[in-house]
Amino acid sequence: MLVIVVENAPPRLRGRLAVFMLEIRAGVYIGDVSKRIREMLWKQVVGFVAQGNAVMAWSTNTESGFDFVTHGPNRRLPVEMDGFKLVAFLAEAKDSAAISACTTQRR
Repeated sequence: MLVIVVENAPPRLRGRLAVFMLEIRAGVYIGDVSKRIREMLWKQVVGFVAQGNAVMAWSTNTESGFDFVTHGPNRRLPVEMDGFKLVAFLAEAKDSAAISACTTQRR
């Protein structure tokens, strides 16, 4: 299972995602694709999301049962603790550049 959520994505990217996945809500795509297709889709998301942001989550055989990556400015940051990936929530920053600087792509 694969889930991709995009915000402020251009129509071109949304159309590309809709070819491989089902858009169940605006900007929320689900599907069951191979690892190769998942990696190809993520490269397209990173390449075309422009000023927007995205998160991709998929099933794995880890203790948590899933993994995820993010891209673009967002107040939620992935943090790994004791082998588990958690999400840290940044307080609202007065300067959006501070958020952008902290939210580079994480894997």
